[in-house]
Amino acid sequence: MNKPSVNSEIKAKHRAMWALGDYPAVATEVVSALGPALVQASGIKQGDRVLDIAAGSGNAAIPAAQAGARVTAADLTPELFEQGRRLAERAGVSVDWQEADAEDLPFSDGSFDAAISCVGIMFAPNHQASADELVRVLRTGGTIALSNWTPDGFIGQMFSTMKPYAPPPPPGAQPPPLWGSQQHVENLLGERATDVVARREKLTVDRFGTAEEFRDFFKACYGPTINTYRNIAEDPDRVQALDQDLVELARRHDLGGGTVEWEYLLFTARKR
Repeated sequence: MNKPSVNSEIKAKHRAMWALGDYPAVATEVVSALGPALVQASGIKQGDRVLDIAAGSGNAAIPAAQAGARVTAADLTPELFEQGRRLAERAGVSVDWQEADAEDLPFSDGSFDAAISCVGIMFAPNHQASADELVRVLRTGGTIALSNWTPDGFIGQMFSTMKPYAPPPPPGAQPPPLWGSQQHVENLLGERATDVVARREKLTVDRFGTAEEFRDFFKACYGPTINTYRNIAEDPDRVQALDQDLVELARRHDLGGGTVEWEYLLFTARKR
């Protein structure tokens, strides 16, 4: 039997991480407003062929289908599709769910009128490879629409907080919140993008009454946080330190009563 390549091992670990916990709970209970906002900004319309990259359980794919588009939801972690199918059925829409790697999409050149991603593509390790694939599968004049957490926003700071406790990233992997930098995304797309509109938006999150409730929810539901805690599980002092660091992060951002604003970059463009 051939030994799996290093890249395939990385992909397997990445897929397993996002299958941990309950990401659909994060998508539906915490960040559900991101998907409809992205679809509205994209101008997706009836009959458009739309690819949602790193779609998860369909936070953006389902609203796109509700707008009348023919939607393919692609994700490396098909375990998330079960909940997505239930949500799509409940919404009365049809979505084509396909297991796919954002860095190596199984679609022909120019297959889609719009390529979108809602805090998804940012987590593929090789940013340039993902950006190249996004552009490749999009027709000339097609729409690019992305929502990504900013480096300086709450989730970007959460990843910075977890970094000293987390497993080392794969060789060559870039930090996910870089996708929340307009300059970074423009550099990835280069001259292939035109009509760029980028603005920083804030998602108001009032799901958690206390900082401790936020921390415990993410410890239970969010794959990257679960993975970080698993990395330090044998060191109770470090677990306690991370517990406290996440609580302090949430308290610093608390606007009152546990309400926090999470900043993200809403980026739209067209393929030249």
